[in-house]
Amino acid sequence: MMQRPGPIGAAVRWRWTRKVMASKGKARGISGQYPLVQNVTVTEGGTANMTCRVEYNDNTSLQWSNPAQQTLFFGDKKALRDNRIELVHASWSELTISINDVTLTDDGMYTCSLFTMPVRTAKAYLTVLGVPEKPEIDGLTKPALEGDDITLTCMTQGSKPAADLRWFRNEKEVKGAKEVNASGKTFTVRSSLQLHVDRNDDGVAYTCKVDHVALAQTPQQATEVLEVHYAPRVQIVHSLAVPQEGQYLKLECVSKGNPSPDPVMWTKDGGELPDLDRMIVEGRELTFTSLNKTDNGTYRCEAGNHLGTSSAEYVLYVYDPNALGQHGTDHALIGGVVAVVVFVTLCLIIVLGRYLARHKGTYLTNEAKGADDAPDADTAIINAEGNHAHAEEKKEYFI
Repeated sequence: MMQRPGPIGAAVRWRWTRKVMASKGKARGISGQYPLVQNVTVTEGGTANMTCRVEYNDNTSLQWSNPAQQTLFFGDKKALRDNRIELVHASWSELTISINDVTLTDDGMYTCSLFTMPVRTAKAYLTVLGVPEKPEIDGLTKPALEGDDITLTCMTQGSKPAADLRWFRNEKEVKGAKEVNASGKTFTVRSSLQLHVDRNDDGVAYTCKVDHVALAQTPQQATEVLEVHYAPRVQIVHSLAVPQEGQYLKLECVSKGNPSPDPVMWTKDGGELPDLDRMIVEGRELTFTSLNKTDNGTYRCEAGNHLGTSSAEYVLYVYDPNALGQHGTDHALIGGVVAVVVFVTLCLIIVLGRYLARHKGTYLTNEAKGADDAPDADTAIINAEGNHAHAEEKKEYFI
């Protein structure tokens, strides 16, 4: 008769069953019991999700620890009192936690542990990006004077890794000198730009832009507009190329300077304007309502500011419209006649030259042929022509 197993036999069978199941689990793949993690990068102030997974787990707990080796969560049990750390998901195959409002102090190596025998671990690095502060531009004096040498300095703090600074003159990039200094886990970056100021810099916008991986969507920049003071330059613009009696003429004094050289002063031949009834001065313009010969002269426009004075002159000569038209016709007629005469003369010279050249050659040739029996040149030519005729006859005879 078989006896039923007692308590001792049951305990033996339980230990044997557990050992067999452990062996089967090991046979299914010890590699599946190693925790799997990934590095995480997050911007300061954001949320970091830390996930640890295992492919096979025989009811063994997972645990997350921070860089100081403090336990954050053991399974679904919170171990560290930090309201920023929360449980996202906990099971035998996964433990995911979140760290809200991440700071630079959270940066470092985190450890996920699987409590097997022995304990297996995996490490994930949490990288916290330090957001650079909005840049500031220093060194700008307002206003700057033409000819000054100034240095613009742009600075940003709190970046991790170190930010990059770029300068732009309006829309065109210009190169500055960069300097990086570490301050704890963050960096302070400076960039300087040397300028030799001239009047072309007046109103130009100089912009400093921050390039950083944490600012992909919201770039930071600062802009300063230069104001440059410079002495004026003056020129006179006139409305008529050939002023005639009775016409309307406007002279404009165009002056460029900063501060603006206003008002301007008009003079004639070194003195005041003589006829203010027909000469009207309005701002920078001098207007003649009806020109006549008495307006002839040198007109001067002068403008200045606290940096200097500049002037320009315009010589006015008023033409008689009738005389101008007649002289114009006479000049055109004379010009046409001269052109025809020159052309005909050149043609005659060319024809005569070619004729003389050919005639001289024939004369010399004939003279040489009859020179042996002739007392003079004319007889020589006649003899040569006669000989030439006989030669032709002989030539035909022999043929």
